Order: sequence, then C-alpha cells, then structure tokens
Amino acid sequence: MSQRPSTQSDDNLLTPEEGGALTSWGEQLISGQKTYYNQPVIKKAHWKWEIVLYFFLGGLAGGSYLAASLADLLGSPRRDAPLVRAGRYLSFACIIISPILLIKDLGRPERFLHMLRVLKFRSPMSLGTWGLSLFGMFCGLTAAHQMAKDGFLNWLPVFPRLFKALPVKIIESIGSFFGLFVASYTGVLLASTAVPVWARARHILGPLFLTSGLSSGFASLSLILSLGRRNEEPLERLERAELVAMSTELGLISALPAVLGPLANPLFKGKIGALFKNGTIGGGLLLPLVMRLGWRLTRKRTPRTLNISASLLVLIGGLILRYVWIAAGRVSAHDPRATHYYNAVEWKEKM
Repeated sequence: MSQRPSTQSDDNLLTPEEGGALTSWGEQLISGQKTYYNQPVIKKAHWKWEIVLYFFLGGLAGGSYLAASLADLLGSPRRDAPLVRAGRYLSFACIIISPILLIKDLGRPERFLHMLRVLKFRSPMSLGTWGLSLFGMFCGLTAAHQMAKDGFLNWLPVFPRLFKALPVKIIESIGSFFGLFVASYTGVLLASTAVPVWARARHILGPLFLTSGLSSGFASLSLILSLGRRNEEPLERLERAELVAMSTELGLISALPAVLGPLANPLFKGKIGALFKNGTIGGGLLLPLVMRLGWRLTRKRTPRTLNISASLLVLIGGLILRYVWIAAGRVSAHDPRATHYYNAVEWKEKM
C-alpha cells in the first residue's frame, strides 16, 4: 500500500521528546512518522461562539446567584439589598440567554426538548439539560420575588402578592446547589468526551470551571455595585470572595502541566497558548490579584476605577478561558498522536 502524506502541521503534534517512551508500542504511536495512518482518530467538536458564550454565562449565572443568595441568607437586609437585587436580576438574565444559545447551536429547538424527555444519570449532557432547566426555574422565582418587591409587577392583579409570599430563602438555598452544578457541569461535560486534553484533565476541569464561574459572578456584581452608588461592606466581601476564587483557579491551572504532560501543548504553546497565558492567567487572574491585593495592603478603600478595571479583567479572562479550552480541544482531537499518547498513558496507569 502506498504511503499518503499527512496534511497536518507539525506544530500541533506531539514530538517523541514531549511524549516520552512509555513502551515500544507507545513510542511507535507518538514517534512523529508521517504514514498513511497518521489521520485524526476522533472527530473534533463543532462548537462555535454560541457554546463558548453559553459556558461563560452559565458560570456567571451560578456565581452571581450564589453571591446574592448568601448575602440574603447571611447578610443584613438593608445593607446587602443592592447586592441581592443585582445578583437575582443578573443570574436570571444569564440563565434566560443560555438555553437560547444552546438551541441555536443544536440547530433545531425540538432537540433541546427531546433531552428533557428522559433523565440519564450517567449522561453529563442529560444531567446538564435538567440542571439548567431547574436552575432556570429557581432563578425565575427569585427574580419574580424581587420584581414584586421593587414594584415592577404592580400592573398585574394577583401576581405581586403571590410572588412576595414565596418562601424565597428556601428557594435560594436549593437554587444555590443547582447554581454550583450549572457553573461546574460544563467542565465535566468536556471531560466526559474522548478528546485527549479534556479527558486527561477530568479531575481538574469541573473545579476549574466552577472557580472561574464564581470569580466571574463575583466580579460582575462588583462591577455593577461600583457603577452604582457605592456600598463598601458588600464590595469588600465580594472582593475577598473573588480573591479566594481566583487564587484557587490559579492553583488548578498551575497543576495542568504536571497532569497533562505533552497534552498541555495546545493550552500553553502557539497562538492559543499565548491567548491563555496573556488573556486568562496574566490579564484575567494575576493582574487583578495584584491590583486588589496591592491596594488592600496599602489603603482601606478600593478606588472605583481600580475596582471596575479589575472586574472587567476577570470577566474577560473568564470568557477567554472557555474559548481556549474549546480551541485546545479541537487541536487535540485533530492530532492522532495525542489520542494514542492519551490511550497509552491511561493503559499504563491501569496496569
């Protein structure tokens, strides 16, 4: 059989030095030789900007809902009212847009409804669809309660009294659980596929997307409160929570090279790597951390402009994080040597 040259660029492929010699068989699989068989083993994800934005808004909705719920359950009704109001409205807006993006990506609206016909506990996509729907219900109830309190529903005859009488604290307690689920399940969804870089990072992706969603949610509320009338105590608590979430996110990212090995190349090398290092790690995490920590160590009150700038950087970094992981997944799926390397590593660990 005649040999057929590969059309792939060597920039995206694993070299023998990067892959290492697991076994003679594993070494052959990642040797870099161009043969007829050097074709993609799996199909790459077709996901476009809709899914990137869907992942981002899902995390933002979960983070902002959790912040508003904790402020309402544990904080002062008068002092934390702006934070609670902003979190309820923001999470509801994000969760309304999310299924629209998902349906647009599916192409046909009935496909989304088909996933609600059955609940499969072993299917991340099925659990995610149900989790998103249930979280949307809790977001809608808390937003309706807030709208009734703010007088936006006074033109309706019965609903204002009905929504005001809702057991909102119970709703928030249960809804926060689903908010955490929605913020993290997208990472678990990626890890449940056969894409090497996603599958190998299965223990990191869920917590990483969760912490990124929390930091994005906290940053968005901090931005909203900074643009309005300042209330220092809620802002300070948001900043502290944001610092914890960003620090945890950085810790998880720092573990990726050790966990992924050469499979981390799409994340840290080339154009995608430059975007990840500069947009997420540098601009979206390290710079806001330095800005907030540096000012807190020298001053008591964070200036409005610094708070707005830091919050915007965190939000941009969170959006880039989702894009980079999907883009790196495409590269990893297109590289047959990445697939063979992943299989060889998994096989070796099970022996």
